Amino acid sequence: MTKEQLLTMVSDRYDELQALNKINNFYDYEKEFENIWKELGQSVFEKNLSETSADRRKKNSNPVWGDKY
Repeated sequence: MTKEQLLTMVSDRYDELQALNKINNFYDYEKEFENIWKELGQSVFEKNLSETSADRRKKNSNPVWGDKY
């Protein structure tokens, strides 16, 4: 992931973060703030690791035990 990609992802969420200023209840503010950052963090994490495969059952090419047994 490049710095530009990260900044783009954060700037896409900027309007949502600014909309939080209209919330008067601190509990609701905190809950929405946390949700936004959780989703953003998950997106960044997935982007840094790699793209996920379409088939969740796809086998890994490198088995854990290898040819040991």
